[in-house]
Amino acid sequence: MSSKPSFRLDQTPAWRALLEHRDEIASQHMRDWFAGAGASSRVEQFSLRAAGLYLDYSKNRITEKTRTLLTHLARECDVPGKRDAMWAGEHVNVTEDRAALHVALRAPKGVTFRNGTGEVSTTVHATLDRMRKFSDDVRDGRWLGATGKRIRHLVNIGIGGSDLGPRMVCDALAAYGRANLTAHFIANIDPTELARTLPALDPETTLVVVCSKTFTTLETMTNARTIRAWFIEHGIPEAELGKHFVAVSTNVEEATRFGICRDNVYEFGEWVGGRYSLWSSVGLIIMLYLGAQHFEELLAGAHAMDEHFRTAPLEANMPVLLALLGIWYRNFFDAQTLSIAPYTDALQKLPPYLQQLDMESNGKSVQVDGTPVQWQTAPIIWGEPGTNGQHAYFQMLHQGTTLVPVDFIAVLLPQYTKPAYLDHHRKLLANCFAQSEALLQGGSMATAEQAGGPLGEQRRFEGNRPSNTVVIDKLSPERLGALIALYEHKVFVQAAIWNINPFDQWGVELGKTLSRAIEPELVDPATLTPDAHDASTASLIRLAGEALNRKH
Repeated sequence: MSSKPSFRLDQTPAWRALLEHRDEIASQHMRDWFAGAGASSRVEQFSLRAAGLYLDYSKNRITEKTRTLLTHLARECDVPGKRDAMWAGEHVNVTEDRAALHVALRAPKGVTFRNGTGEVSTTVHATLDRMRKFSDDVRDGRWLGATGKRIRHLVNIGIGGSDLGPRMVCDALAAYGRANLTAHFIANIDPTELARTLPALDPETTLVVVCSKTFTTLETMTNARTIRAWFIEHGIPEAELGKHFVAVSTNVEEATRFGICRDNVYEFGEWVGGRYSLWSSVGLIIMLYLGAQHFEELLAGAHAMDEHFRTAPLEANMPVLLALLGIWYRNFFDAQTLSIAPYTDALQKLPPYLQQLDMESNGKSVQVDGTPVQWQTAPIIWGEPGTNGQHAYFQMLHQGTTLVPVDFIAVLLPQYTKPAYLDHHRKLLANCFAQSEALLQGGSMATAEQAGGPLGEQRRFEGNRPSNTVVIDKLSPERLGALIALYEHKVFVQAAIWNINPFDQWGVELGKTLSRAIEPELVDPATLTPDAHDASTASLIRLAGEALNRKH
């Protein structure tokens, strides 16, 4: 009896039609599509609004036929059915046999979600209510440290999704924070982050949120134990440490064993994936820093994008269109990377956040049925805020040999509105819009005398380089929530088309497992056996072990 053949995306009718279509338009230049009377209609045709965001995707190497064929591909890969399965709480995370119901975390009361074990919405809102009460107590001075002083410093200890999401949101929305509260983040097991952070803290006024799903994560628990010892060294009695520590975890027993009161452990469902977790109790540091109202606005913005993604037709669905454009360049133009260029320094942490969201989710080479992928999957995500990026890597975007699509993110109004700052902001937006125009149009910087010679060629810009521009009226909690959800759903749609599971991350686990064997060998290199590692790794262990054990 023969087994069912694996899915072949590259054999679908829509894929073959897209290959033919790419060859039809490969030699065409986008600037020609903007020439003449049809220019404004092209913008209208290739732009849309959703959840307070505006997307202009007219500067892409697409026609109406391209969009039609791409949406045919989405339908052939059953994107709507896979989306509905996720919403229904089916175990779309097939390798871990779990649901992926992050959309339930931002749904308002009255909207019910279920997974395989029952209804989850009641528990979600009960946890939010507990978070709100605790946050209000801390911010209003009812929760005090061991010596009776108000909390002034908030420290989040986590890594991966327990750090990147909350850190990015707190940094982006710092304008909404309180002057008498400071948020700090410690993630890396490298002691540098601890060594730089601890001197800025007052142990009497510091509250630590230890954020780990299992409460066994190596980096998080090593940092937590070190900062616990720091409190004791600075005179906080061990019996009073509960006034300075709370936990976010699914493992209540381990958290209480660490010394955190059970009432101060904020749980979340096993179905909450790390890189989709900032909406859960993992976002406790966000609520503490920004306040419950702003956290709820963040959730509301994400929910608005959820509803758009769930109900809008594919041809006018913002996450779907962003995903399909990514498929177009990754699979049909061999674009290896995607640059994220937010034109606001408040979003400086957005590119690294999206690196995890996209590359940890879709950096897969095996389909959901275990068979090898025969097509390219996740691109490399990278970027910097404008205008800094213009003075770093934009040279390659404009004149390099590699095609790099760009997502520009423009914020119309600054968070800080002094008249002098408004002038800065106009210059910022002018640069953002000029860069996307230059990538589209190309041109020459050569004088008439230089035009025919080598200098003329060096000053020529080909153009025809694609970009999207996501426009936000103001970087508020609600708009940021919608922006994050936009990219979450984009990643999901691409995974649905590539037939991979975006909710596991087995590639993260192997290195962690191997490191457990290496650590004791660094303590005592004599325990290193000849066949324990390859020759290169063994020599590195000996080199490091000798350095670490040398008397200084």
